[in-house]
This record gives sequence, C-alpha cells and structure tokens, in this order.
Amino acid sequence: MARLIYSALMSIDGFIEDEDGNFDWAVPDEAQHQFINELMRPIGTHLYGRKMYETMAVWETDASLPGGSPAMRDFAEIWQAVEKVVYSRTLNEVWTSRTRLDRKLDVDSVQALKTSEPRDIAIAGPELAAGAIKAGIVDDYHFFVAPVATGAGKHALPPGVRLQLELKDEQRFSNGVVYLRYASVP
Repeated sequence: MARLIYSALMSIDGFIEDEDGNFDWAVPDEAQHQFINELMRPIGTHLYGRKMYETMAVWETDASLPGGSPAMRDFAEIWQAVEKVVYSRTLNEVWTSRTRLDRKLDVDSVQALKTSEPRDIAIAGPELAAGAIKAGIVDDYHFFVAPVATGAGKHALPPGVRLQLELKDEQRFSNGVVYLRYASVP
C-alpha cells in the first residue's frame, strides 16, 4: 500500500510563507536540493491545490531550467515524469503533462489511490493537506525547517488538529535547514 506523504518547507515558527506570501527564505541550496530529489524519486503521484500547482508548474514550463544547476535539472525530470492531480474549483484547465484536474479532495478517493498505487503519493500545499490531515490519512510528514522566524503567514499545519508523530529521520544542512521525517502514530 502506498503511503501519503505531506512535505513542507517551513520557518522555525511553522509558516510556509510570510504574511506577504514570500518564501524566498526557503529556497534550497544544491545539497538540500539533491536530498529533496532523492525523497521525490520514489513518488508516483503528486496531489496539489491550485496555488501549489501554479508554483510547481514551472518545473515543466520554465525555459531557463536547462541552464540551471544539476539538481534543478534532475528535479525537473523527476517532476515531469510523475502523475499529478490538481484540486481546484477555479481552474478551468491544467497546462502540464501527466496532470488531471479534480474539483475537490475526496478522502475516499485518496484512500483508494493509496490502496491501488504501487508508489507513494505526495500531497503538497497546506490548505489541501489540511483536509487529509484532519481525515487522518497522512502517513508521513517531511518538514524542512529553515532558520528563520517569519512571525506570521500561512501555517504549514492546520489549527485545531492534534497529531501524534514518531521521529523517523533527521538531516542537517550547511545552510542551517533541518529535515525532519515523522510517521503518524495511530
């Protein structure tokens, strides 16, 4: 059975972007990017909300990527090769390959996907992930905690949800970012 994995780059105070919508403080360095690539390589399907999809679509649509670093080029290839589901009530179409559009996250459909998929599933974007977290179907949490406090912004985790997690892995990077992988405890 596939595992549903929620990944987030976050400030030390738990925000994925500051109150102005900026997340430039979370840009990974080359070593961190290579590490992320290895985490993403086994993923078979990505689940995105509209905003996260629009942010991530550049990995297929940005013409400058071939001139990027080796880790960036590798990530673009990984991202383009996987299936993607975008959940949006406002988008009329998607513009990247291997991508389909659904109107809303259906927990039963995600559970069925977990049962039928041979590879793990990633869910990205805190608003979309909140529904899966509240339903208790997220198996793993991958957090990249940056050494910055934004003071306000968009929370990585939904308020009012209590999670029992078990630390499974950790990694420190020279840029001060710490990777933490947790498994949900039933």
